[in-house]
Amino acid sequence: MKVTVEQDRCVAAGQCAATAPDVFDQRDEDGVVVLLTDDPAAERADDARHAAAVCPALAIHIEE
Repeated sequence: MKVTVEQDRCVAAGQCAATAPDVFDQRDEDGVVVLLTDDPAAERADDARHAAAVCPALAIHIEE
């Protein structure tokens, strides 16, 4: 799995950080997504997929 994010599309909703805190965080100054790992451990893969699905800006992309 490879995870990428488009920070310029992010609307700082925080769904990703809430859903997969080991994979995503948010910048303190504006809440924009920060990718902590682009290759999450197998036990975090479902969380990363769910975060991509609930992202209101569709700023998270998963490549299997």
